[in-house]
Amino acid sequence: MTTSAEGQRDLVTTAGPPPASAPAPASAPAPASALAHACDPEPPGDASGTPATTSPGRRAGTRLIGIDAARGVALLGMIAVHVMDPVAADGRNPSLAWTLAAGKSAALFALLAGVGVAFASGRRERPHGRLWAANASSLVVRALVIGAVGLVLGAVVPEDLAAVILPYYALLFLLAIPLLSLSVRALVLVAGAIALGMPVLSHVLRSGSELVTAPNTTIGQLASDPVGVLTELALTGTYPALPWLAYVCVGLAVGRAALSSRRTVVAITLTGVALAVTARVVSWVLLDVLGGRADLEEVALRSLTEDQYTNLLVWGPTGTTPSDTGWWLATVAPHSSTPLDLLFTIGVGLAVLGVCLLAGRMTTGLLRPLAVAGSMTLTLYSLHLLMLSSPFMPEDDLASLLLQVLVLVAFAFAWSSSHVRGPLEDLVAQATGAVRRRVLAGRGQRAGAGA
Repeated sequence: MTTSAEGQRDLVTTAGPPPASAPAPASAPAPASALAHACDPEPPGDASGTPATTSPGRRAGTRLIGIDAARGVALLGMIAVHVMDPVAADGRNPSLAWTLAAGKSAALFALLAGVGVAFASGRRERPHGRLWAANASSLVVRALVIGAVGLVLGAVVPEDLAAVILPYYALLFLLAIPLLSLSVRALVLVAGAIALGMPVLSHVLRSGSELVTAPNTTIGQLASDPVGVLTELALTGTYPALPWLAYVCVGLAVGRAALSSRRTVVAITLTGVALAVTARVVSWVLLDVLGGRADLEEVALRSLTEDQYTNLLVWGPTGTTPSDTGWWLATVAPHSSTPLDLLFTIGVGLAVLGVCLLAGRMTTGLLRPLAVAGSMTLTLYSLHLLMLSSPFMPEDDLASLLLQVLVLVAFAFAWSSSHVRGPLEDLVAQATGAVRRRVLAGRGQRAGAGA
């Protein structure tokens, strides 16, 4: 990964810098073992389109291993939610996998998508002018490629097995374009406004509509009903992009922070813990102290059975809550996308990311399996969905989970031994790098002609 000199100082490497007696040339390619982040583009270059070089004493493959480890955690969490039974052995309570990962893993993925956008667009140096246009164009291409992969998977993966997140991801990348040049303070303010306001707006817009489980989006659905698909991806689907843009804003703010500072990383971690605890406490006060739960139950049971009502509160809906009473907005059920659910999962995501970053400062060997998997989550997530949909997986949930994790991690290690990026990550990097260079070169040529 190549960034500005200031951005290079923020990097925590997986291996120390080369000896002073034999510094690596700035133009030397990264060794195959130095994986690029899943979010890394081609070298962004300077305003004139000249490819950037690494600062002295840094290798092109330097990286924040904690970011990739956090991606690995999110990936394993989503796999566990897809594979393991959501109900515990007692038949009443959520299983351990569901309790730990449901709603949180996907949210962590979205938050890390924001970190990835920040890394790909200059880290701490916000893009402006030609660089902004180049980064915006590359985000459009990134969205198109990831969206296309998601649409293909949507035709293969039954919705009762897994909800494919990639089409929602694609829309999130497009919505992130206006955020590229915002400061950290502005990003935090926008994130707060979206987390608090967008679920309320969604609740109002969906008033009177029934709660439905949306199927996985396919190319055929997009062609036959583009407005309906866009509405689903933005507001009513499992991972509604408009409220989920709060995760991307927070991730962008984190990615533009000084992550080489232990104090900064500790502050991120403690902020996450405080935010998660506060969201839970506020929900408890609203529902159980101020009497919201009784009012919620009274209204909900007019249209739902008691089991349906309990399932929504314990296991959560698929992206949105019913709109028959505003008390639903006080819940923190998984995948409910309420203000408190968004704040709670943002907090959990920040805490997990902070812990991974702190662990990465102390050790790299223990984190390497997670980091290698996290360096190619697009590829491994797609492979997981294909394995999940195949008829050859063991019937036992735990056996299926272990088999999938072993296959995916083994593939990641084998591929990374001779490649810098995962196969799908390389496809995205090549496509976004090409459009970035074209935009920069085209604008540079027009500027020269005008002179």
